[in-house]
Amino acid sequence: MAAAKKTTDIPAEAEEQIVNTEAAEVVAAKEEANGTTEESSQTGTSEEEVSTVKTTKAGKRSAKGVAEAEAKAEKVEHQQHRTEEEAAEAEKPKQPVKPTRSRLERRSKGYRKSAELVEKGKVYSLADALELATKTSSVKFDASVELHVNLGVDPRQADQNIRANLVLPQGTGRTVRVAVFADDKIDGADVSGVETITKDLEKGTINFDILISTPANMAKLGKYARLLGPRGLMPNPKSGTVTQDVAKAVSEAKAGRVEYRVDSTGIVHLSVGKVSFGGAKLHDNALAVLTSIKNAKPASVKGNYVKAIHVTTTMGPSITVSSNE
Repeated sequence: MAAAKKTTDIPAEAEEQIVNTEAAEVVAAKEEANGTTEESSQTGTSEEEVSTVKTTKAGKRSAKGVAEAEAKAEKVEHQQHRTEEEAAEAEKPKQPVKPTRSRLERRSKGYRKSAELVEKGKVYSLADALELATKTSSVKFDASVELHVNLGVDPRQADQNIRANLVLPQGTGRTVRVAVFADDKIDGADVSGVETITKDLEKGTINFDILISTPANMAKLGKYARLLGPRGLMPNPKSGTVTQDVAKAVSEAKAGRVEYRVDSTGIVHLSVGKVSFGGAKLHDNALAVLTSIKNAKPASVKGNYVKAIHVTTTMGPSITVSSNE
């Protein structure tokens, strides 16, 4: 036990010196063995006799001891070689690290030019924000103007999962294809008739933007819920697309009826028109949306109902609007 304790207490430098000494002894033994082999070839002594003479049953001169010493010598040589490689690698000049570009710098040239028109940190009135939004569109097409309203509601609560619809005073600015799932043909609808729409749905074809149905025919649409539901086309009484007065629903859809609903984070996202509308028409539509959201405030919500309002165009910079609007 005392001998084992002594071995474990040897310092690292002394242990390395012992390894180097053993390696030197192995080299000397090899040279001596080579000399002995040459002599034996001259005297006629075989290699087996030489190996029998030079190796012992135990100790450093045994076959096991010589093999261990050779392995240690190779390990020391490998460590020295690796240290030299690491030193050479450390001496190489390091490549300069490029600073990370900001989010605005990674944007397109058109976006950066538009962002310069928006004063950083400024809170605009609704009219000024919409007027400015028409100037910040850098795309070649007639971009949509979007209104994003962050509400202080919890959508997980049934009474706070705000959802409503309204007709925009100035319309949506886009052509809407309306289909009516009813037995009779409806004037103003692009597609109407139960059989006609059913044949298209069986093929997976959807050639409409809004689907209106009578309550009696809703049961027939149940088998197509997986096709219509993910696309937001399934008729719903809350959105005004399930009604007996389908003619009125068609005229409202053509006039610019829109539906909004808070997402999982409590934000309402809604398009209020096109850039070509101009600031005045966009203001009428946005004011109608904000009035509808205000009227939909749940009684259980206490404190600040509207937390933030932002206006933006398609692929354009965001403009902060005063929440007092």
